[in-house]
Amino acid sequence: MYVSLEEYEVLSNDKAVGPEKLESVLRDAERHIDSLTFNRIKGLGFDRLTDFQRELVKQSVVDQADFKHQYGIYLENPLSSYAINGVSMTWDTSKVLQVRGVYTTASIYGVLRQTGLTYRGV
Repeated sequence: MYVSLEEYEVLSNDKAVGPEKLESVLRDAERHIDSLTFNRIKGLGFDRLTDFQRELVKQSVVDQADFKHQYGIYLENPLSSYAINGVSMTWDTSKVLQVRGVYTTASIYGVLRQTGLTYRGV
């Protein structure tokens, strides 16, 4: 795993994930980060990344875990819109992105882009 349970406690701003689900949520977030980076982290090896890259990847995993834990049920819903008694909800597409099938925030993707691992070229 890219982030230990102890590192999550330090890096998470809201600690939204409870301890009983933390390992599973971190594993899912790691898979999402791998997808966003074209599996370059797995291919290179996490330990072969620079300190700067490792720091940004860890923060991205933590933030993605918190984001998915908070909003995952809505993001994975097959409905495109829903309203009850005049109340509806839509995603701000300037803040929530779908990249390669992964929902994330623009800020998480922005941090991850700084690693150079999201480059689409060869």
